Amino acid sequence: MNYCVIIPTYNNEKTLKRVLDTVLTYTSNIIIVNDGSTDSTAYILKEYLQLAQIHFAKNCGKGIALRQGFKKAVELNYNYAITIDSDGQHFASDIPAFIDFIKKEENVLLIGSRNMTHDSIPQKSNFGNKFSNFWFWFETGIKLEDTQSGFRLYPLLLIPKKYFTNKFEFEIEVIVRSAWKGISIKNIPIQVLYDPTERVSHFRPFIDFTRISILNTVLVFITLLYIKPRDFFFSFRRKGIKNFFLENVLHNEDSITKKSVSIALGVFIGISPFWGFQTIIVLALAVLFRLNKAIAFAFSNISFPPFIPFIIYGSIKAGSFFVHSNSTILFDKSITLEAIQNNMQQYLVGSLVLATVSAVIFGSISYLILLFLTTFKNNK
Repeated sequence: MNYCVIIPTYNNEKTLKRVLDTVLTYTSNIIIVNDGSTDSTAYILKEYLQLAQIHFAKNCGKGIALRQGFKKAVELNYNYAITIDSDGQHFASDIPAFIDFIKKEENVLLIGSRNMTHDSIPQKSNFGNKFSNFWFWFETGIKLEDTQSGFRLYPLLLIPKKYFTNKFEFEIEVIVRSAWKGISIKNIPIQVLYDPTERVSHFRPFIDFTRISILNTVLVFITLLYIKPRDFFFSFRRKGIKNFFLENVLHNEDSITKKSVSIALGVFIGISPFWGFQTIIVLALAVLFRLNKAIAFAFSNISFPPFIPFIIYGSIKAGSFFVHSNSTILFDKSITLEAIQNNMQQYLVGSLVLATVSAVIFGSISYLILLFLTTFKNNK
């Protein structure tokens, strides 16, 4: 396999030599990135001048170190890069497992999965990993056991070329954006050792956790406003209306009630006056209430352009029963932006009324249709 091992290091003089020597028993294709270490790292690395080395004058962050390592690996014509931390927590003996996996299934980004229930694992690390796993699932739909391990294998020619993070949060950005590109992200079991007498962690709980939280906030917005709609439209376009209905509605394993409520939610949000925020709201509520996201999102598009005039007119007419207006709007050229602004209160109240009534109707009819189809299918 055309691969190398990238070892970013920053002030890990106690464990660096051991890590390098153990990795050398498996490969000499090693790229060391000295991220501005101020201890004896530079002196130790003089013993390994046969290996590719990158030295920073000052500490730039793990993200920059890995990105420069990737760049160097591509220049040296490697197709894959295994990254391993220099703090001694990983075992080089797991490297063959990564290689064996990639021989069977190419073009996969592998993340070493640590046993986070081990007694040596700090509780804060366990919590941080669960936190990261949840947001990775929310942003990509992929469930992993470990998203924070630094022991990974990257398909260098497939992962994104440009990034906007520099520190620890880079390792989250790269896997999320790789998943968005369609790269398969999987875990592989690895060993782990946390020795408090040797291991030096440079993770700053408050600062780095804040940076990670900000990154996840940005990624969630991108997910809801662009990635989810993009994936849905690609799926819908690829499958067609008939196949989409069969796969996502009829043959889906969700209960009839969950499907019907998902349809009702989509219709309610689609008609409600949440213009510009319908996608993010419907997906967030679908996740919150554990409904079918694909169905809810599909039916939230009930307000696509040909139907918009009917929805606006119906909302204003529904609102007229609750809010008095001096002007009368007919379903003709009088439906203008100015007319809607002059009847805004009537429109807002009416749209919520229309959305509620429509959601109940669509949800009820959907329940009856799905119940009939399911019963018919079971009796065949």
